[in-house]
Amino acid sequence: MTLLLKATNINKSFYAPHEISILNNVNLEVYSGNTIAITGKSGQGKSTLLQILGTLEPPCSGAIEIAGKKVGPFTKNSIRNESIAFIFQSFHLLEDYTALENVLMPAKIARQSTRKGSFAHEKALHLLEKVGLSQRAHHHTKFLSGGEKQRVAIARALCNDPNILFADEPSGNLDKETSEIIHSLLIDFAKNQPQKALVVVTHNPELAAMCESEYEIFSGSIQLITKKHA
Repeated sequence: MTLLLKATNINKSFYAPHEISILNNVNLEVYSGNTIAITGKSGQGKSTLLQILGTLEPPCSGAIEIAGKKVGPFTKNSIRNESIAFIFQSFHLLEDYTALENVLMPAKIARQSTRKGSFAHEKALHLLEKVGLSQRAHHHTKFLSGGEKQRVAIARALCNDPNILFADEPSGNLDKETSEIIHSLLIDFAKNQPQKALVVVTHNPELAAMCESEYEIFSGSIQLITKKHA
């Protein structure tokens, strides 16, 4: 297994209207093949930790290393484009764009060719097929159901072939049947490809049980609850 991410002594506090300590000396290592669930009650810092791990939020102190590189103000954007991707509960799609155009957006940001027939274009079509949305490729996402939007978001997250996929309550607004589809897609990402890992924040016990390891955050600290062995 390859060490993909290392978080060392992560601390995070918020200071308005008064100081609140959210994370206290959190340490976590993510290896290739890992599927990790982060659980805990609301307000314990789960999403904050995920955003710090994914370089969307800076810690107050501590260090994040991704693919052997220490994350800093001048490296986080390149690391984010090359190594990681995020899936949010609220999708964050461009609703006046088609499903295909949304999936291609990371490639556009990376200044890759997205013309019809290009590598990125063909890959985006393949990803939509993989998530069962080939027939919706040219539909504007505002006309899609919640489950379809989340599947577009997953395809978009996979566009630049990330090593670590972060997901924040990815099925929180979805029905049970659709949630099961989303969960399988996420677990398969890490289990069926080399050098990949999944880190997911969830309140869903079924999704947490599907992951190899479950960590719980309580009072700013993280604790390993379960770890399955092959």
